[in-house]
Amino acid sequence: MRHCSTTSTTSGSVNGVLPARHELLQEFMNAVKQNYGEKVLVQFEDFANHNAFDLLAKYSKSHLVFNDDIQGTASVVLAGLLAALKMIGGGLVDQTYLFLGAGEAGTGIAELIALEMSKQLNSRWTTAARRSGWWTPGLLVESRKESLQHFKKPFAHEHEELKTLLEAVQSIKPTVLIGTSGVGKTFTQEVIEAMASFNEKPVIFSLSNPTSHSECTAEEAYTWSKGTAVFASGSPFDPVEYEGKTYVPGQSNNAYVFPGFGLGVVISGAIRVHDDMLEEATQENFDKGLIFPPFTNIRKISASIAAKVAAKAYDLGLASRLPRPDDLFKYAESCMYTPLYRSYR
Repeated sequence: MRHCSTTSTTSGSVNGVLPARHELLQEFMNAVKQNYGEKVLVQFEDFANHNAFDLLAKYSKSHLVFNDDIQGTASVVLAGLLAALKMIGGGLVDQTYLFLGAGEAGTGIAELIALEMSKQLNSRWTTAARRSGWWTPGLLVESRKESLQHFKKPFAHEHEELKTLLEAVQSIKPTVLIGTSGVGKTFTQEVIEAMASFNEKPVIFSLSNPTSHSECTAEEAYTWSKGTAVFASGSPFDPVEYEGKTYVPGQSNNAYVFPGFGLGVVISGAIRVHDDMLEEATQENFDKGLIFPPFTNIRKISASIAAKVAAKAYDLGLASRLPRPDDLFKYAESCMYTPLYRSYR
């Protein structure tokens, strides 16, 4: 189930009184649960970031909810990063990440990276959060911390303020550049060339869509980096020919995750969404050995993700559909809708 976006600019209550839009959503959420039970999955979609994080935090404690913009995007990008590490070497904790855009997509990506880092480092999430992302324009710095939204504060660094993306790239020297700004042409030739100057294989994820909003095109990334970039985008781009070699860009698309994730939740009868279930969804793409697998395999990918998510729900004690199927992959496939139509003359 999807909910339309809200355009209001404030969130939270005033003197304990909920704003009208929150009253409406609360009434909706209560009614859905009352009419359809504990296992109905509500997918939040296109909420403004100042509402999205608060609503997800609030209802994840009492309802089965999932925000695709925050959690789906994060799962797909983390999968792409794990796959990219096979090409560039090193681990997740060895990279320096620079984000252009600190909205719900970018922050959600950084949060999931931090969660995975905290497990690898056996450290607190907040410690990993500071390692998982630098942000521009302006940088999220300690001197601005009091004015930052609460979900951005863990990512604030001790650093001078920098006004442009190029300045940030030159100062921080990231190994991974991630664009979630929604502003096209912001990964300029100077930015890409700077990334390539101190990285043998710079990872460049231009994730904003549609194509006109993409931070750079595949052709620009490969050409300006002289064919060294490990590139993925939110919008589809054709293969690029550069100096006799063909480069096939990956597309970081939430379609890799949310259908399979939702199916896994439903077939297990899960009553809550847990972060570990998102990590199981992430792992599937990584196992394919590519940044992102071809969409021609999407049904198999979705069934496999569903099986992994369902298995984790059972392991965590969150599943209510008993007994547990012996083969979750086959069970997931059997529950998928297959459009077969009669032929009419």
